[in-house]
Amino acid sequence: MEHRPLGSTGLQVSALGFGTASLGDVFGAIDEREGAATVRAAIDRGIDYFDTAPLYGFGLAEERLGRALAGRRDEIVLATKCCRDTFEAFDFSAQRVAASCEESLRRLRTDRIDVFQIHDVEFGTREQVLHEALPAAQRLKEQGKVRFVGLTGLPVRYLRLLAEQAELDTVLSWAHCNLLADGLETELVPLARARGLGLISASPLLQGLLTDHPPPPWHRSPPDVIAAVPALAALCREHGTTLSDVAIRHAIGRPGPATTVVGMATRAELDANLRAVGRPIPDGLLPRLEALAAPWKNRLWFEGRPENDIPATTS
Repeated sequence: MEHRPLGSTGLQVSALGFGTASLGDVFGAIDEREGAATVRAAIDRGIDYFDTAPLYGFGLAEERLGRALAGRRDEIVLATKCCRDTFEAFDFSAQRVAASCEESLRRLRTDRIDVFQIHDVEFGTREQVLHEALPAAQRLKEQGKVRFVGLTGLPVRYLRLLAEQAELDTVLSWAHCNLLADGLETELVPLARARGLGLISASPLLQGLLTDHPPPPWHRSPPDVIAAVPALAALCREHGTTLSDVAIRHAIGRPGPATTVVGMATRAELDANLRAVGRPIPDGLLPRLEALAAPWKNRLWFEGRPENDIPATTS
């Protein structure tokens, strides 16, 4: 497993990160014993970046991950989040940041969090995120409860705007570094290189869209984008591979992110993700995919407060 520096943190993290939403039954009930065995097998196979959040199963993913890491906590880089406890409940107050940290420490059965992130910042006001939530997280860093502080979110230009104004160690951008979107590279990579920020990418499969299977019914991509994906999958099959394998390999190979977080909860999923990382994209396939996908490139949805939908000209 390739390891890369996480910005200026001094941490080296696996190019493939372990996303734990599935451990919280977010996509359906799992066998906790299988999930725990998958966590330990991933560590054995070189994965050492683990991403979780209170939102995932409303604490369940953190609890299960904490139990699975018994005796192995010091072998990994542990990242969690704060300020979003349910799909509708957001609280970016300093009090909630501090309380969330204590709750996560307890659920994760650890005495420190390596990467502590303000979750889905697009749902907060710019003022509160910058001047209340982030300073509260920095105080936790001073107290030794967290090692590094970051932001996560969907609208990549808004993430860039906040990162330009804040004292940060990391930024996690999801859904913007894949076969249908490159906003992470255009908006965040130059800033990260200039400031020494650790970049984390998540959702290289675009919430299940970039696979050979139908996307979940709640998927928010425009209908014509969803309708275009089967042609991408067919082209991959023509080259003897799968769209999901190509999507993961492509994302892992992009410049900028130290790690790309992919969800998994079974050893079969772990094996498939590791296979994708180690499988080169067939010669000639990527240019054909890029040409086919070009009309739908960066056609993503927006979520969050309307004022945080920052136009491309913002600097």
